Parts: sequence; structure tokens; C-alpha cells
Amino acid sequence: MIKVLIVDDSALIREVLSRTLGKDGDILVVGTAEDPLEAREKVKTLNPDVVTLDIEMPNMNGLQFLEKLMRLHPLPVVMVSTLTTKGASETLLALELGAVDFVAKPSATLSGGLEAFGENLRQKVRAAANSDVKSRSMRATAPVVAVRTAAAPRGSLIAIGASTGGVEAIRVVLSTMPLDCPPIVIAQHMPEGFTSRFAQRLNDTIELKVLEAEDRMVLENGHAYVAKGDYHLRVERSSGQLKCRLTQDELTSGHRPSVDVLFESVAKQVGPMAVGAILTGMGKDGARGLKMMREAGAYTVGQSQSSALVYGMPRVAFEIGAVIEQAPVEQITARLANALTRIKSAA
Repeated sequence: MIKVLIVDDSALIREVLSRTLGKDGDILVVGTAEDPLEAREKVKTLNPDVVTLDIEMPNMNGLQFLEKLMRLHPLPVVMVSTLTTKGASETLLALELGAVDFVAKPSATLSGGLEAFGENLRQKVRAAANSDVKSRSMRATAPVVAVRTAAAPRGSLIAIGASTGGVEAIRVVLSTMPLDCPPIVIAQHMPEGFTSRFAQRLNDTIELKVLEAEDRMVLENGHAYVAKGDYHLRVERSSGQLKCRLTQDELTSGHRPSVDVLFESVAKQVGPMAVGAILTGMGKDGARGLKMMREAGAYTVGQSQSSALVYGMPRVAFEIGAVIEQAPVEQITARLANALTRIKSAA
């Protein structure tokens, strides 16, 4: 049984979350708290496996509580957030502070209704329970590997896929990427309304230009393109240029955007001129597509278990032979850059 503590100032939301989480029988709500002060005491007495946390609460902001919790008593936390611009920005900050994942708060406009919300919440609580939050909090920061250049021939491409824990992992990879790198395309599991804020936050904190992908946008060196929430991102070659293609066809591997969809398009359109990385995340999305990239001659790397918050997607990719090597997240940029240099030498 996964023991959960619900922290939210709304009695209605606490009731909805309690009923929803207990539906399948493998999750037990051991307590609820209406503010962080009450939550602090219940964390000590109830010893939950996972905490669900609201942001806007009386007495102490959820972000302040999260920062203290991660420092003093690290636990897996799933944020339950509102689908607003302000809510998206605060949720991304929560992920940077150490939250494992987030779900959009149920509302009248929520796609799929309460049933879909409940299934999504239960999946993320299960993933959080299996995440490596405590080890991550105690792990010494690995030295940043200096990367001087990621230059490659025209037509080269970097593809990255991630899910749970990917917000921080993608930031680490992009923050050390040289400005002369080929275009970077990214599929991160995230709903509509959050990907634009994610791209903007990355753009504000790293040197690369980061954008939310738009249909038929031309891919440029030194730029990274984040798949739009609820849209698949593919790469196509048109008039001698690589471009983004956005579609809303069916879910693939349970997701839209899907990492498999992105990687498969890269394998077909770019082949041996591409390099790819699969980062932290639950499930198996991206493994099949990355294997296609490797079989097409691309260099592929998976995030190592020791550095992945959730070693799900990278594990499946490793097990099916989709990755040439595994590496800690702090070293992935260097591995990609070295592979791009080899493309340059062979071209």
C-alpha cells in the first residue's frame, strides 16, 4: 500500500482526492491537512510515502513548504495545480524545487472529466512512490562537464525525450550545450498550457534560445524546440530545411506529445545525422523510437539509473537495445557533443 498525505486548503478538493486515490485499493490516504503547518506535523506522525500538495494555501505558501520539506525531510511530492498561467509558472518552480510531478486540478473544463483526472493522479502517485527523491537529495552535485563545441554538419539534429523528472533533467542538459549546437527537438510529457511556460522558463535561464514548437517552424542552430502540450511533434525535411510538424492524431504510447512519435520521425528524416537522449520518466514511451534512431545510424544515450529520478523510460530503452551507452545526466551533453563531432569528421 502506498500511504498518501493530502495537503489542500479546500475541503472539497481534499474529499475528491481522497475518494479518487483510494479507488484501486493500492493507495491509502493516511491523512489530510488544510495548510502546511498542519502538514508538517502529519508528515512526522504519519510517515507518508507520497504527499500531494496545493500551492495557494493559508499560513505558508506551498512552494515555501516544499522547499523546507525537501531540505529537512525529503519525500516524493505530487503537485495538484490550477491550469492558469500563474499556476503553470509556480508548478514549474515546484518541480525545480524537488517535486516529482504534477496534475492539473479537476475543473469543469478538464479534458476527460474526473475519471481521467483520477487515473492520471493515481499513476503519478505510484510513480512518485517509486522515485528516488531521498537519494537525489543526498547526492552530491556532479561536476559539470565542460563542452566547448557541439558543431556538426548542416542537417544534423539533437532529439531529447523525457517524462517524470524531465523538467530538471532537460534544464541540466541544455544549460551546458554550446551555442553552436544543431537544432534540438524535445518531447516532454506535459499538458497544454504548461509547455509554453516551460519553454519560456528555460529560455530565461539558459543561453540557448528555447521556443515552444509551432507547425512548420524552421529548425535553426542554437535553438531548442519544445513539443506543444496535447500535440505530437515530428520533424520533416522540406525545401532542403528541417521543420517542425505539429499534429493532434491519436495518443501514441499513451501520450501526446509522444517521445516515440518524435524519435521515429527523426530516425526517418535525419537518420545517422541525428543524436538522441532518453531521460528520466515512467513507462516506456520513447524506447521504440530511440531504437529506430539507433538502427538508422544515430548515436543514442540513456540517462543512468543513478541519476534518474524515475528509471522507467531509460530502463526500457536500455533493455531493448535502443541506447549505445548510459550516462549520468550531467555528462549527457558531452556525450552528445562528442557524437556530433564524429558526425562532422565522417561527413
